[in-house]
Amino acid sequence: MSTGSLNWYAVYVKSRHEFAVHRELSRKGLDAYLPSVKRLRQWRDRRKFVDFPLFPGYLFVHIHDRPESFLKVLKTKGVVNFISLRPGYPSPVSPEEIASLKLLVDSGRELDVHPFLKEGGRIRVRRGPLRGAEGTLVKKGDQYIFHVNIDLLGRSVGVKIYADDLEAA
Repeated sequence: MSTGSLNWYAVYVKSRHEFAVHRELSRKGLDAYLPSVKRLRQWRDRRKFVDFPLFPGYLFVHIHDRPESFLKVLKTKGVVNFISLRPGYPSPVSPEEIASLKLLVDSGRELDVHPFLKEGGRIRVRRGPLRGAEGTLVKKGDQYIFHVNIDLLGRSVGVKIYADDLEAA
């Protein structure tokens, strides 16, 4: 019987079940990674640092590429599915990406999650005064510039914008 290669996989879980699923996978002896960040929360009577998942609804498992390993994860309460580029075939996550993510999270620095945007790709503004506008993303130095192109005139208009305000069109 083949042991299958050991890979990281992204798992989609029920809303607000990330920590419970992580505990259950660990209880089953599986190597699970839930990147989380501490954020200050305010209540009427107190303030407290609380752990939040870095990617709400997702965590990672390090398992063998075998049907029984996938099934063991899928049978865990709160697990919805594996993330797949092809339906029915969980897509592995690069070990370098997981290692880099762990370094970022363990650094203790403040982290912001941004949508994955490709320079030159079509994007849409999802909030703020430009909400609904579509254009192209250009990176200039350490800033993003949102361009609206007028193809007929061969011109474009650009404005500096935060990546958090953008999504792929």
